[in-house]
Amino acid sequence: MAKPARGALAARGTEPRHGTAAGPGTPTARAGWWHRLRRDRTLLLMVAPAVGLLLLFTYVPLLWTTVAYLDYDPFTQGLWTSPWVGLDNFSLLFEDSRFWDAFANTLSITFIQLVLFFPVPIALALLLNSVLSDKVRGLVQSILYLPHFFSWVLVITIFQQMLGGAGLLAQQLRAHGHEGFDLMTDPGVFKFLITAQLVWKDAGWGVIVFLAALSAVNQDLYEAAAVDGANRRRRMWHVTLPALRPVVALLLVLRVGDSLTVGFEQILLQRDAVGPGASEVFDTYVWWVGIANTDYGIAAAGGLIKGAFSLVLVLIANKVAHMLGEQGVYRK
Repeated sequence: MAKPARGALAARGTEPRHGTAAGPGTPTARAGWWHRLRRDRTLLLMVAPAVGLLLLFTYVPLLWTTVAYLDYDPFTQGLWTSPWVGLDNFSLLFEDSRFWDAFANTLSITFIQLVLFFPVPIALALLLNSVLSDKVRGLVQSILYLPHFFSWVLVITIFQQMLGGAGLLAQQLRAHGHEGFDLMTDPGVFKFLITAQLVWKDAGWGVIVFLAALSAVNQDLYEAAAVDGANRRRRMWHVTLPALRPVVALLLVLRVGDSLTVGFEQILLQRDAVGPGASEVFDTYVWWVGIANTDYGIAAAGGLIKGAFSLVLVLIANKVAHMLGEQGVYRK
């Protein structure tokens, strides 16, 4: 009996057998999906509460973004019965000079914090990474992390006791014949004051991300650089900083996208001390005009503008990160 040709065997081997095709609607595909579901059921149950909270507090409230186009009154009219006003709420928002003052204050505070706050965790991470003693490093990390767990009420109270008109420094100056000061009520230094508060409270916590990135650096690179004659400064420049570049680019993109959020609780607690002219930011403006005055349409319009502006900033910053050779938030 003649043997079939090798090509016929090859062709026969490549033909799918009956009932074994793995298309999306086949029994095999359904069995594979059910198998993966049973295999990962523990992980799915663990992540289910987080997904539920995300849906409840992020996606369900998106239904109420239509309030920006309504004359909404929750006490007399519901979401479905409020009259449609179109873009009137946006027009009222743009015609208010206080909105533009708050917008300008927000951008200026963001710029100051990018310059004065954002590099601080990087510098602290580099310093801690150079400490050889594990005990000293652990002690310094604990001291730096501690203020992050303080509430803003406590942080502002501490600064008031130090820099206020009746604070420790002012009292010491008056005791030695000098004129005291009150930085907590000075509108001229308010933007730098809240930046200093942010540095003291959260700079140590931000070190964690950069220390995690530094821990992933291959130590052989440092040894090779040392063998080639590189001193500590050149090892930091050519080995450490390149390892931090992807993380720095990612956090910078996220910080730029969150530029319109500059600390609602922190600024609201100090708003009356320096006045709205120096302290009013986007979030506090929306609160006082939209929520405190029960004009929910303007508050919703402000929230939509904030979201759209933040999205544009993220896209621009991410494009710049791609141009610099970094991945950013998402790949090209």
